Amino acid sequence: MSRVSVEICVEGLASALAAGAGGASRVELCEHLAVGGVTPSAGAIALACRSLAIPVHVLVRPRGGDFVVSAAEFDAMRHDVAAARSLGAAGVVLGVLGRDGAVDAGRTGLLVAEARPMSVTFHRAFDEVPDPFEALETLVALGIDRVLTSGQADSARAGSALLAGLIARAGGRIGVLAGGRIGLEDLQPLIQLGLDELHVGSAACEGGRTDAEAVRRIMDAASACDRTDRGP
Repeated sequence: MSRVSVEICVEGLASALAAGAGGASRVELCEHLAVGGVTPSAGAIALACRSLAIPVHVLVRPRGGDFVVSAAEFDAMRHDVAAARSLGAAGVVLGVLGRDGAVDAGRTGLLVAEARPMSVTFHRAFDEVPDPFEALETLVALGIDRVLTSGQADSARAGSALLAGLIARAGGRIGVLAGGRIGLEDLQPLIQLGLDELHVGSAACEGGRTDAEAVRRIMDAASACDRTDRGP
């Protein structure tokens, strides 16, 4: 069994089920990935949680675009967090920034408190903050479980230097979940950085949809890389 957890980002219920069939560690359930993903329907959340034996983390994002939300959008996020919890989700994936681009600690903290006991991931809004190390400390103080990041680059592989720095700065206080155009060829160098969690999207797809066999190839490769780089 790999010690690396591989989260598959999926669009809709059918893709969530395919990821589960392929042996994913968990899924991030979204809709409309063409705009970066938004919150899925209550029905999709309920059926995914009921059907899958792996954790389902639900994206809580009211729209595409930036991560500075209005009062009404924030209220919608609060309702979506509560709905995800009541429908059986294991976690939520969220992020709110202030107009200065930094983490909106007040609003994020309120969402974290309302999400518990679910796990909370701060999503790739992190890749837009002006000071990633300051932002990391803010997320640690808020009790966030993990941060999803490409290392503020176009891909996780390109952002590996910052990812390594974030892992060192985190010191086990918060998880670093690497995501961003991760393919099979990226697994070994990323695992060598000391990453315990990877977030994979398009590499798990065939014909634009999550495919169980593609997921299985990723899981097998991650397990093999983990054994090679960390030993038995």
